[in-house]
Amino acid sequence: MKRNEEVNKKYVRDIKSADTWSVFRIIADFVKGYDELGEMGPTVTVFGSARTPESDFYYHKARELTNMLAKRGFNIMSGGGPGIMEAANRGAHEQGGVESVGLNIDLPFEQIANPYTTIDLNFDYFFSRKVMLVKYSMAYVIFPGGYGTLDELFEALTLIQTKKTTGVKLFVVGEEFFSPLMDFIKTKLLKSGMIDQADVDLICLTDDLEYVANEIEKSLNNQIGILEDEGLEDTTYFKSLKKFFE
Repeated sequence: MKRNEEVNKKYVRDIKSADTWSVFRIIADFVKGYDELGEMGPTVTVFGSARTPESDFYYHKARELTNMLAKRGFNIMSGGGPGIMEAANRGAHEQGGVESVGLNIDLPFEQIANPYTTIDLNFDYFFSRKVMLVKYSMAYVIFPGGYGTLDELFEALTLIQTKKTTGVKLFVVGEEFFSPLMDFIKTKLLKSGMIDQADVDLICLTDDLEYVANEIEKSLNNQIGILEDEGLEDTTYFKSLKKFFE
């Protein structure tokens, strides 16, 4: 309870004060992200609920998928907390040989760092943390979750739709859970002309984990080709991806 009160007070101070010194904390968030994550190599970010218990079906699926991906040499990144985030880091940690990254943030509830990370970074701001969760990943996998997970799903979709990020694959695991959302997207957004079919096709809804892992591996070559076409062979990120094949 005392910790929650302290975190709440911290957020009140951040919101209510027009403290220009907070700019330096924002810069610090980005600098540590760039320094720690820029040379990691092929990385997959997993999103999902912090409230998912260890006994849950999707906890096991997240752990299984990241174990499969780690076995193929992909680093795994999550928000660093409990639930699906813990399962994602746990699968990578148990396989070993890759980085299991947790990007944590102080919250009044829920967000307690899980013990399965090899890189654990703490962020002051949601927006800088979210940038890092997507910037250095070549695929996003969305498991069932609440407001935060849905926010991350639609933000990732918007980045792909508007080509602010290119070559990145997005997978949604949980056919039963997400089917009503997909129906809404198709019957409301698509039929109302707010999106088109190509936007719907950006979402791959499947419970086939082997398919997800195979498609992520295929997309790595595609992303390398895109970077080459853009003349980015000398960038640190390009070189980190190429090391995957060495």
